[in-house]
Amino acid sequence: MQTKRLIFKNSTGDRAYIYENSIVVEFGVCRNGISTSELNGGYKKDFKSSFNHYLSQENIDFLENHSVNDYLVRQSGILGIDSKFTTGLLTSAQMENACVVTKQYRNLEVSAITTAGVRVNASRAGDSASYYEENGDFQFDVGTINVIILTNVCLEPGTLANGLVTATEAKTVALSNLRIPSQFSNGFATGTGTDGIAIFSNSESDNILSNAGKHSKLGELIARCVIESIIEAIKRQVWITKESQCSVLARLRRYDLDINEFYNDIDNKEEFVKSLQVAARKQENVALTTSVLHLIDEVENNLLDKKIAYSLANSILENNCDDFCIQKLLTFWINKFLS
Repeated sequence: MQTKRLIFKNSTGDRAYIYENSIVVEFGVCRNGISTSELNGGYKKDFKSSFNHYLSQENIDFLENHSVNDYLVRQSGILGIDSKFTTGLLTSAQMENACVVTKQYRNLEVSAITTAGVRVNASRAGDSASYYEENGDFQFDVGTINVIILTNVCLEPGTLANGLVTATEAKTVALSNLRIPSQFSNGFATGTGTDGIAIFSNSESDNILSNAGKHSKLGELIARCVIESIIEAIKRQVWITKESQCSVLARLRRYDLDINEFYNDIDNKEEFVKSLQVAARKQENVALTTSVLHLIDEVENNLLDKKIAYSLANSILENNCDDFCIQKLLTFWINKFLS
């Protein structure tokens, strides 16, 4: 039996522990909330706790013959939580890599407790589906962004839903800021295929707010907590940072090409790769690559004529690139997508 390790407490008496492969948040006040979980999902007015659980391969195997709800009820029992008054999120991200962010403004306080994995399951809304569900059949992928949001004010169901939308948009901002690629298309990811969010208000508070959208201070705090916590959780879980993404090779990764076809035309591959590793980190080459990829994106979204984009991309390359390896690589990309 593991011991509980306290990682967070706030002004309303909520306490978060890492315990039994989970982060358990025990509420210090009566909370209403909205959850995307299959355990007490949707709106509920009498939550006493919430949890985020690491799903091991052993437990994934268990899920093959059980429903997600049954699994979450079982896990609630292991955690010593009444399943009638809790909601749980599942992920393959490690709880030790969670990030907690709290923001305050006057009498407002918002906290986000986040885990995030994006290497395998990152996707863009509208990408081709990974599975078709019928009669409860489903598929679990590795890589999930889970966020538990706590506020110290009272919110009605509609305002909680408004906050859920704000948090979802903020998640997209975090991934956009890191230029996380979708694993299922050439676009940037807007989330993963298995993300979960639970947002809670303090139903005991006399401070009743009516809006949690982007124009409100509450919405701003929710978004800032979510953005900051996701970026840090991704760093801890998969070591993707703004610095690691500042690379020509990182920027090109979202385009699924047979790179062996490119290397077939390279005479001295070892020397070429050595030169590329150095040149790929130069800021000017990253900026150049970003410009070329933006033109490709414009064409793929039917916003720009392909011939015009092809001519401009080649002009940018010819007049601004001094590294042969970068010029060779981007020429390959331009010919593949714009010629």
